[in-house]
Amino acid sequence: MAKQVTPKEIAQRLKKGEEVIVIDVRESSEVANGKIPGAKHIPLGQLALRKGELDKDKNYFITCQSGNRSKAACGILEALGYKVEDMIGGMNNWSGKTE
Repeated sequence: MAKQVTPKEIAQRLKKGEEVIVIDVRESSEVANGKIPGAKHIPLGQLALRKGELDKDKNYFITCQSGNRSKAACGILEALGYKVEDMIGGMNNWSGKTE
């Protein structure tokens, strides 16, 4: 099971200027309402097809709206050999800036 990270931890890392690569697995209509600044949007259904856009040497933080799809996405990516952490509660728990 993927390591879990809170939205607050991600916000703190972004504020410190650390490299934080967020993958947002929500649908386009949901992302249109705002996403974490710099987050890469790959809908859950396209994840396996678009895995070539990701680097196995990097760590990814996965988010969705409430936490269910990100958990599924973490399972898929871990099975493919990627390092991922699941953002608990998804965008429903995000209080930082959005773009």
